[in-house]
Amino acid sequence: MATSQVLTCHIWLVDSDPPIWRQFQVSDRTLLADLHPILQAVMGWQDSHLHQFQVQGQPYANPASPPLEGTLDATTKTLADFQFAPNETFAYTYDFGDGWLHQITVEASQPAANKPAAPLCLTGDRACPPEDSGGVWGYEDLLERLNDPDDPEYEELLDWLGDFDPDKFDLQQINQQLSSQ
Repeated sequence: MATSQVLTCHIWLVDSDPPIWRQFQVSDRTLLADLHPILQAVMGWQDSHLHQFQVQGQPYANPASPPLEGTLDATTKTLADFQFAPNETFAYTYDFGDGWLHQITVEASQPAANKPAAPLCLTGDRACPPEDSGGVWGYEDLLERLNDPDDPEYEELLDWLGDFDPDKFDLQQINQQLSSQ
């Protein structure tokens, strides 16, 4: 059996401007299906929607009832099975309605010490958009409206979002959530 590796990965919310991204580490022994809750924690999503991976030209999803048409079973593949080359990318789509597309780059791998490492977020920038905010373009519109107190729905938006700060990135909170999984 090959030595377990720790993968250093970069995830970017495609088309976010300014970019919303994270750098994190994960064991290559992680099942693709188990990467989903890790990405939810790393990015700050609430796991309220379906998702799919696109890896090396193949679509993968967790088995569901009914399963997503045309997808392979994400519970049967570890990250090691893909033998990622340095800087190889794959995609993760969360919420097919809003279409949150993420690009994941496997930046590097290194041997794990004695056991596979727990996932760890290393750094990142900006807050995760609120669930159901309409994808990247809906989110951009939402931010513009939040900066316009004359918008007819301004107060309603503030009530919905609470103390949301689009510039906030809380590394400690993310890692606390990862450690409790």
